[in-house]
Amino acid sequence: MLSALTEYEGKPLASVAKGALDLGALADDAEKAEQAREAGELKPVVERIAGALGAKVKEVRVTHRLTESPACLVVGEGELSGNLERLLRTTGQKVPTVVPVLEINPRHPLVKRLSGEPEERLGDWAHLLFEEALLAEGAQLEDPAAFVRRVNALMVGT
Repeated sequence: MLSALTEYEGKPLASVAKGALDLGALADDAEKAEQAREAGELKPVVERIAGALGAKVKEVRVTHRLTESPACLVVGEGELSGNLERLLRTTGQKVPTVVPVLEINPRHPLVKRLSGEPEERLGDWAHLLFEEALLAEGAQLEDPAAFVRRVNALMVGT
């Protein structure tokens, strides 16, 4: 839709699922400082999540576009969204595989908990965040059985 309708009432429209969304104009100086502090505190966790997910993601970064979800997947400007990529594949079109960016919500309790997790469990949490974000955008999981095993293990604390 955004490719055909680029503005409304003189204001440009942009997809929130593409690129780095800058909500900086909406925040005051104190909120910008708080956001920078949160991003700095989570830098080690972001690096650990990126290492655990490897080639599944282009990068992992802190975002302030989320309010209730712990994570979401976005693609770069000019890249196909996950939904469009899946739609084109089902119609037999050849499309390049797009590697998404995982954005995490620094204020979500699940994300806050990750900094204290040992390395072996952090990998499970990272994959769970990624798979939840995939499900939220309507994708199917590559390995649903592994997802269920991870959820069960994390729920019982092993």
